[in-house]
Amino acid sequence: MEKIIDEKKQGESLVLDQHKDNNRKLFIESYGCAMNFSDSEIVASILANDGFNTTQKLEEADLVLVNTCSIRDKAEQTIRKRLEKYNAVKRSHNPKMKVGVLGCMAERLKSKFLEEEKIVDLVVGPDAYKDLPNLIAEVEEGRNAVNVILSKDETYGDISPVRLQSNGVTAFVSITRGCDNMCTFCVVPFTRGRERSRNPQSIIEEVNDLASKGFKEITLLGQNVDSYLWYGGGLKKDFDKASDIQKATAVNFANLLELCAEAQPKMRIRFSTSNPQDMTLDVVRSMAKHRNICNYIHLPVQSGSNRILKEMNRQHTREEYIKLIDDIKEILPDCTVSHDLITGFPTETEEDHQDTLSLMEHVKYSFGYMFAYSERPGTMAARKLKDDIPEPIKKRRLAEVVALQQEHSRIRTEEYLNKTVEVLIEKESKKSSEHWSGRTEHNSVAVFPKEHYKVGDFVNVRVNDCTTATLIGEAEGYSENN
Repeated sequence: MEKIIDEKKQGESLVLDQHKDNNRKLFIESYGCAMNFSDSEIVASILANDGFNTTQKLEEADLVLVNTCSIRDKAEQTIRKRLEKYNAVKRSHNPKMKVGVLGCMAERLKSKFLEEEKIVDLVVGPDAYKDLPNLIAEVEEGRNAVNVILSKDETYGDISPVRLQSNGVTAFVSITRGCDNMCTFCVVPFTRGRERSRNPQSIIEEVNDLASKGFKEITLLGQNVDSYLWYGGGLKKDFDKASDIQKATAVNFANLLELCAEAQPKMRIRFSTSNPQDMTLDVVRSMAKHRNICNYIHLPVQSGSNRILKEMNRQHTREEYIKLIDDIKEILPDCTVSHDLITGFPTETEEDHQDTLSLMEHVKYSFGYMFAYSERPGTMAARKLKDDIPEPIKKRRLAEVVALQQEHSRIRTEEYLNKTVEVLIEKESKKSSEHWSGRTEHNSVAVFPKEHYKVGDFVNVRVNDCTTATLIGEAEGYSENN
C-alpha cells in the first residue's frame, strides 16, 4: 500500500530501440508501482544482451513476461486474466512461446502457477533477474524454471537500465531495494526482502548518463528512500556492526540527495516513497539548500488513529506525524505534501475514521492515494487480524476520505491562481492537441498553449485557471533552468 499505483500505466508494454543482431522477441508488461516499471527496464537490459528485442505484438513474441504486483487483489485478478490471454495466443498462434511471471507475485504463487494451473513456464522473483538467461535456457530444454530467492545484496547497481522512451524527459533511478518496516498490511518485505542500498557512485553515474541523454528530471526510487544508507555494502540492519571508518564515511539519504543535486544542477530531483518513521529533517534541509530538489514529499500516513497505526505496526504516532509535517512546513513553507490512506483496516471504528478525517483537515494535503483495505495473503494482518469491516462501510468511509481530499486539492490548487510556476513539458495534453502538459516542482499538472515550445523545455507559466487536479495557464517564456 506504500507504493503509488499509477492506473494509467497499468499493463503498459515496454518498447525499446532494436538491436540488429538480436533475433528473439520479448513482450513484457508491467503492473503495480513505479518500482515494477523500473525493474522491467532492468530485465529488458539483461535480455537485450541475451539476444532479445522488445515487441508490442504479443503474437510474435518468443518470450512473454508479466511483472507483477501483490499490493492489491485487483492487480492479481488482472494478471491472472492476462496469463489466460497469453496462453490462448500461445495455443492458437505460437506454440513455442514461453510465458513467465516476474516480481512480487512470483514467490507467493509459484506452485499455483507452475504446478497446479500450469499457466507459466518460469517464475522469477525480484532479486533473480540476472539469472533470467539461465532460467530461459532451462525452459527451452523442456523444464520449468523457478528462482525466487531473495538476496541480501542484489541492487542491480551494475546494470544500465534501458529506458522507456515515451518522452525522454523523466526517468526513475532505483537507489534501494527491499523494506525492513514490516507494516502488517504490506507484503513488500516478504516479496522484496531486507533493505539494501546501491553504491552512491553507481547512482551518480546513472544520473550523469541520463543528463547526457537529455533527461531533465529523475525520481530517486525505493520502497523507503529515507532508509538509504551506504557504508560499503551490506544490509541497513547490520550498520551497527560496521567499522568506525565505514560509519564515518557512510552516505545517508540526505547526503545522496545533495550529491545528485550538485552533480546535475539543472536537473530536477524527486524521490519516492518516504516513510514518517525514517524521514529526518536533514533531508528537508537538503531540499531547502538546493533549488533543483523539488519541493514535494509523498509521506504516507495510512491512518489518523493511533490505535489503528499500532495495529498496522506503523512506527509513528499521529502526534509524531503532525509534528513532522509542521517541521517540514517550517523549514520549507512552499513544500507540497501528498499521502496514502487506507480505510476499513481491521477493527477500525467510526471514531478511528473520524481521527483520519481530522488529521486530513490539519494537513490539507495537495493530493493523495486512497484505498479501501484489501487483505493480502502472506501479510501479518492476514495471519493475525480478521478482515471484519463490512464492504459497504469500507466504501462509505473511502468515499468520505476522497470527498474531503478533493476539497483540499481544490484549496491547494487555487493557491497557484495568478502566480507564475515553472513547468517541465512532458507530453501533449490529453484533452487538446494544441496544449502541452507538464508538471511543476510541486508535482501539480499544468497545461498551456503549445506556441513554439517543445517537450523537455522548462517554461514559466502564468496560472489563470484551475481544476482540483490541474493548473491552466499561459507561457511567459523559458525559465532559467534551460
